[in-house]
Amino acid sequence: MTDYFVVLYTYGGGMRGLIPAHLMAAIEKATGLGMAQMADMFSGPSTGSIINAALTRPHRRRPFEPQYKARHMVRFYEQEGANIFPQDSFRELRGLLHDFNNRTVKLNSIKRLLRHGHYNERNLAQALYALYGDAKLGDSLTSLVIPCYSLGGEGTSRVADAAYSQGGESLWLKNIRGTARNDGNRKPLEVTLYDAVMASAAAPTYFPCHDFSAYDPNNGRWHTYHAIDGSVFDTPATTYYGVVRQHVPEGVQPIMVCLGTGITNRGIHKDDWNRFGPLGVVDPANDLPLINIFFHASESALMESFGRDLGRNLFLFNRSLINAPSGEVLPSPEIDDATPENMMRMARFAEIIIEENRKSFDTLCHLLVSNRDRMQVQQNDFMSTIRRTVHALTGTRAKGEIEKTEKLDKREN
Repeated sequence: MTDYFVVLYTYGGGMRGLIPAHLMAAIEKATGLGMAQMADMFSGPSTGSIINAALTRPHRRRPFEPQYKARHMVRFYEQEGANIFPQDSFRELRGLLHDFNNRTVKLNSIKRLLRHGHYNERNLAQALYALYGDAKLGDSLTSLVIPCYSLGGEGTSRVADAAYSQGGESLWLKNIRGTARNDGNRKPLEVTLYDAVMASAAAPTYFPCHDFSAYDPNNGRWHTYHAIDGSVFDTPATTYYGVVRQHVPEGVQPIMVCLGTGITNRGIHKDDWNRFGPLGVVDPANDLPLINIFFHASESALMESFGRDLGRNLFLFNRSLINAPSGEVLPSPEIDDATPENMMRMARFAEIIIEENRKSFDTLCHLLVSNRDRMQVQQNDFMSTIRRTVHALTGTRAKGEIEKTEKLDKREN
C-alpha cells in the first residue's frame, strides 16, 4: 500500500470560511471521522487558520482527541459572524468620496471616515479566545502551519541577507509533529493559538495589525511581531513549495487537499482602474481591486507548476463567485457579508461544489480513511516499541537488583 502525507489547505476569505467549514462537515459525515484524525498537516491563512487551529486543538478533558469537529465551526461562523462583521454603513460613503478623488473633503475627515474600514478587533478577539483559550501552537494534535506577514522593524528577522533583514517578511508559525520530517528537530515557537490566528486573520483595511510576543526555544530568545493577514503571500502553491516539501517523509507521496472560499478573481477595465484613484483601488466599495490583484497574482504565477508537480495527488474544491450559471444566486464575494441570507447561499454553494466534484469527493474520502488507518497502525507500532523498551529497561533493572541481592547474601554467609 502506498504511503501518503496528506496536507489540508484552507483558503482565506473572512466570512466565506463558512464554505470550507461546510465542505469539511460533509467529509466528516461521509467518513465518520474528524479531520484531525485523517490529515497529517493543516495549513492556510486568515479564516482558514481559524478553522485549522480549532480542528487540531486538543480536547480540554480528553487531550488526545480534538475539541471541535467541522460542524462546530459551521456554528461558529453562523453565531459569531454578525458580531465580527457588523453591517458597514460607511461603505457607500467611502466609495462616493473616492469617486470625487478626495477633492471636496479635508484630509483629516477622510482619515476619520477611512478608520471605519477597520472593524472592531475586540469582537474577533473575544470570539477567538472563546475557541482556543490559552492553548498553544505546540499543543496541536497534528502538524499545524499558520501563516502571517510580519511588518518588520522589530530586529527579529530570520532572513540571512542583511539587505532584507530590517524589512517585512513572511512567517509560517509551525508545529511539526507526527510522521512529518523535522530536520534538526526544531521546536515550535511558544505562542498561543489565539495570538497566531489573530495575526493571520488581520485582513488589511478590515482589522489593524496584531502585536504579539513569542519565545523561540530553539535559540532561547523572545521576539515581538506586528503582523497582518497571511493571505498577502500565502497560497496552496506557496505553502507546497515553501513548507510542505521539506516536511514530507522520504519515500512518501504528498497529497494536497485545497478547500476554497470561492474564486473572486475578475478582470478590471482600464477606464475603471483609472477612475478609482489612489484610494479607490483599496476600497471595499470597489471590491478592493489592488488587494485582490496582490492576492491572486502569486497563485496564478505558480498554479501551473503546482498542478503539474502534484498531478492526481492534488484535490481542489472551489468554484467562481463571479460568473453564475443561469438561475443560480451566488454568495457575496465580499469577505464581511454575515447576513443570514448570504450564509444560506454559502451552504448551498458548498453543496454544489461537492455535486460538481462527486467523483473526486468520494475518492478523497476513501483516501482520508485509508490515511487514518495508516496513521493508527504507525501510532500502535510506536506505542508497542515504547512498551517493549520500558519492559526491557525494567526487566534489566530487576535482574540487576536480584544479582545485587544474591551478592549481599553470599557476603553475609
